[in-house]
Amino acid sequence: MTYKKTILISGAASGIGRKTALLFASRGWQVAAADINVAALNSLVAELGGNVIPIAGDVRSRDGATDIVQAATAQSDGKLDCLFNCAGLLEMGPHVEIPVDRVDRLIDVNIKGVTYCIDAAFAALAATPNAHIINMSSTSAEYGTPDHAMYSASKFFVRGLTEALNIEFERHGIQVSAILVAYVQTPMVNGAQTKAAAVEKLGVKVKPQDVAETVWKAAHGNKVLWRIGFDATALNITVRLLGSSVRGIYKKLCGY
Repeated sequence: MTYKKTILISGAASGIGRKTALLFASRGWQVAAADINVAALNSLVAELGGNVIPIAGDVRSRDGATDIVQAATAQSDGKLDCLFNCAGLLEMGPHVEIPVDRVDRLIDVNIKGVTYCIDAAFAALAATPNAHIINMSSTSAEYGTPDHAMYSASKFFVRGLTEALNIEFERHGIQVSAILVAYVQTPMVNGAQTKAAAVEKLGVKVKPQDVAETVWKAAHGNKVLWRIGFDATALNITVRLLGSSVRGIYKKLCGY
């Protein structure tokens, strides 16, 4: 039996996760697709056919993340070539106006979920030559962004964790990287009931397929931070040049 490389994708049933699952499957990888939305997951399974391991699961607890990883590695002798932490939530609007239960849920998915999945998958990744962890971050991790306060903070967490573990996990043969991108054409952005002023000013330019292609590159590369699109590059350069003085630009960009 020919060995198939396996990628585990959280939040695989829609948006970026779905496009990534389709891309990797089309290029011969086995996709362990995890999502809390069973109906959307079933739709993905119907489209992917035999190259998928469907996993209905929730990353918001350690037990949930462990169950997901065990299901993903059950058919691969305990090995895992790539973990893509794609599951994430976005809340837009003034921080004090966002219901606290939605803030807590964002923290559970964007921060705890990423941590739990990495911890659960570590042994399988360490047992696999040239393994990769890819985390979904954001241009909101360049400078704290108004009307994205908790989301921005969560993506700073992801970026910091990525940079630190990239160094720590090198001795275990695991490459850790993160994707930084501005607004992507996903239901999470396009379907948001409240949209930050920056959405209109920057526009929603990047397609999920563009992100999927970058995940593919990251899964075969050795770069720590992968930025997608002009906005991501421009924001990074601006923050690096201006430091905390970039605050004024962010005020205007975000309508404050």
